[in-house]
Amino acid sequence: MAAQISLAMPYILMNENETGIRLGTSIIKNRFEIMAGCSKRNRLSRSLALDLLDVAVRSADPFKAVSRVLRRADSSVKVGDKRISVGGRVIVVGAGKASGRMAEAVESILGNMVSEGLIIVPRGTSSKYKLRKIRLLEGDHPQPSQESVKGAGEVVRAVSGLGRSDLVISLISGGGSSLMCLPCEGITLEDKIATTKALLMAGATIKEFNTVRKHLSAVKGGMLARAAYPAKIVNLLISDVPGDREEIIASGPMCPDPSTFEEALKVLRLRGLIGKLPSTVVERIEKGARHEVPETPKPADKIFRNTMTKIVAGGSISLKSMARMCKEKGWTALELGSALEGEAREVGTVLASIGIELAKKVRRKPIVALAAGETTVTVRGNGKGGRNQELALSASIKLEGVQGVTLASIGTDGIDGITEVAGAVVDGETAGRILDAGIDPREALGRNDSYNALKPVQSLIYTGPTGTNVSDVMVIAATPI
Repeated sequence: MAAQISLAMPYILMNENETGIRLGTSIIKNRFEIMAGCSKRNRLSRSLALDLLDVAVRSADPFKAVSRVLRRADSSVKVGDKRISVGGRVIVVGAGKASGRMAEAVESILGNMVSEGLIIVPRGTSSKYKLRKIRLLEGDHPQPSQESVKGAGEVVRAVSGLGRSDLVISLISGGGSSLMCLPCEGITLEDKIATTKALLMAGATIKEFNTVRKHLSAVKGGMLARAAYPAKIVNLLISDVPGDREEIIASGPMCPDPSTFEEALKVLRLRGLIGKLPSTVVERIEKGARHEVPETPKPADKIFRNTMTKIVAGGSISLKSMARMCKEKGWTALELGSALEGEAREVGTVLASIGIELAKKVRRKPIVALAAGETTVTVRGNGKGGRNQELALSASIKLEGVQGVTLASIGTDGIDGITEVAGAVVDGETAGRILDAGIDPREALGRNDSYNALKPVQSLIYTGPTGTNVSDVMVIAATPI
């Protein structure tokens, strides 16, 4: 099995709800409709699962995450317990879905210590942020654009030519790979877009994506850190990748790159892409594998001697927050880990199987299994959906007829695939209700049409953009019936 478990108006909760969690305003805009779409026997497990998704996203608030670790101490900056002296300029740069809010936190904490800065955020979001010295540019996601290239070039220029007494504060979050895109010499933006599409259609993992993309970029894989040398670097990250591996987040522009051209070439061969990519891409990677092109900076490179990297929010942190809430309520919580990967439909079946086993053990209090990570979808049909929706639809088929078990899975950025929804929630009655709506859930899964299968039964979760991005989170809740 390919699945690997390494281990609208908002809904207002003025008082504690039936699960006992006091949330205030839910991130889930259609919660009323979702709750109306389930039977009394599944109501408690569904409410509990949705509440825990709220907890997961709230724990990843970018402003609070940066504020927990960054401090000003006279003419120094403190990151956790480490003090960094600043004798020159402080330049703030970054890119990502959460980086605008991170920048607001930096300005709030450091004040006039910030000299200037430049952050690239998704198109249409820059007006949300109030900044004084840090400029905002807009790029595009999930596909980069010429605006993304222009912004990346400005970021490189902003950090170039700095001295040893200067400090660069880098704010990187999910989506940064697309928002800050600067192809290396000989590679065009169109080449990179074609490569990304081909990797996506082939079901490549995020690690495989980044291994290839780093070796086609002038900013990824530590190349931005090389441009900033010899300045000091504080690299604050919000992780959206399985296992919170810092070098994979937005393809690691300020991190050493342990991957190689040889590994990138292996990915192309493994996914059968050698004859499907632009010749310039294949030629560059083949030349690199023959050591005819310089490698990306590695961990022992001198440019990282004055670089400090800190993950301020991520899937593992959100997982711990959900588990802590369960403990406070006296529920049993099983943490399956934050490095969940695999084919979405297979992972959905595995998680549903776990839910079925939990249901056998439930007595008077809920039992919950929690996971974070990022699955993949191998496109077989022309349907509409995303990895969380496909995972949930698959789980609904496995759960059919089981009572008191709910599975919910969302992208914490509020966007799943190319749809407007964050993910989906299902239980043992969902597959039957899909059939009653005139849709065969198995056929829909076969053509990757999870969105259109789940929409008629009020199983889709709408949050809108959340302002953060810490991978996907999954909750499997089993409650007494």
